[in-house]
Amino acid sequence: MFMSDKVRKGMAEGSWIRRMFDEGNTLKKKYGADKVFDLTLGNPIVEPPPEFVRELKKLAENPLPGMHRYMENAGYLDTRTAVAVQLSKENGLNLSAGDVVMTCGAAGAMNVVLKTILNPGEEVIIFAPYFVEYLNYIDNHGGVPKIVPTDEQFQPKLDALEKAIGKKTRAIIINSPNNPTGVVYSEQTMRQIGEILRKKESQYGREIYLISDEPYRKLIYDGLKYPSPLLFHNRAIVATSHSKDLALPGERIGYIAIHPECPQKQELTDGFIYCNRTLGFVNAPALMQRIVRYLQDVTVSIGDYQRKRDFLYENLVGMGYSVVKPQGAFYMFPESPIKDDVAFVRALQEELVLAVPGVGFGGAGHFRISYCTDDRTLSGALDGLRKTAKKYGHK
Repeated sequence: MFMSDKVRKGMAEGSWIRRMFDEGNTLKKKYGADKVFDLTLGNPIVEPPPEFVRELKKLAENPLPGMHRYMENAGYLDTRTAVAVQLSKENGLNLSAGDVVMTCGAAGAMNVVLKTILNPGEEVIIFAPYFVEYLNYIDNHGGVPKIVPTDEQFQPKLDALEKAIGKKTRAIIINSPNNPTGVVYSEQTMRQIGEILRKKESQYGREIYLISDEPYRKLIYDGLKYPSPLLFHNRAIVATSHSKDLALPGERIGYIAIHPECPQKQELTDGFIYCNRTLGFVNAPALMQRIVRYLQDVTVSIGDYQRKRDFLYENLVGMGYSVVKPQGAFYMFPESPIKDDVAFVRALQEELVLAVPGVGFGGAGHFRISYCTDDRTLSGALDGLRKTAKKYGHK
């Protein structure tokens, strides 16, 4: 057989995000791209900030000798130092370059971390709704995903978390601000998660890591502060990228940062560096490392995303949709007016509006829409959203 059974099965099941994107392309060819309103992908339409263009132009016009060669697998020392300085400033912890490994985006970072810490059959807890690729990342390295629910506000159910942790638990993945809900986990929630982990570590006599996937960390609204997991568990590991805060998803640049007081820090960091190489990443892109060194305190316009959030949220609520107001990222996860979220999304397609069913995120009965698109698409989608809401008994 020319393809493994495992890959064939994975392709057949597929990602609902990509499936709806592909179906959307079919609709665009039939009706014209300007007639279809695509809210499926978290692919920022905004351009990178001017500081990025400045640094890119500087390097292009004044190239450094050897700037495209290999470097240490962990990444350039000056870039890792810049990351450590920014994280220390944000969290009040004393991180150094040795606590940071540059990676090929957050996906690369997650796979490196999981490859480093997992033995076959060990469990990784994730909260539903979740970013669907977590299931693949865990499976890539022989782990077993264990799903824990969240409450009506999409905050983790801590009693369920405590019950789910067992003698095979190796890690918990959190994603805040969250994809697909836009929810930011509160400081109280983060503190309680840390307390539960320490209690369970003592109970089972084993290390349990808190892996924080946080590419949306800087995209937070309404003046809220981000409660970093690094402050609540000394076995916390950050896996992140600049795909969203600098609008660079295609450049695949991110990093891993480990708590500076993690008892196994040096051994784990050595493992990250080793896995960065052996998984085939080798090192993070050299040119992007040179640039993001100078952009650690820069982001795209948060105010613009907040404006889009407010516009979409107010209109959806006015149509009768039940929506938890996002506090960050650029997604919304409304309740479907009918129990069958796939059928509802199909109904939206009839109105040329593209969304993703919640079942694809472990959140059946909801649907995800992304507002990192242009204003014309958001405005154009309203009529279809309104007609479909009325079809199922909303205002």
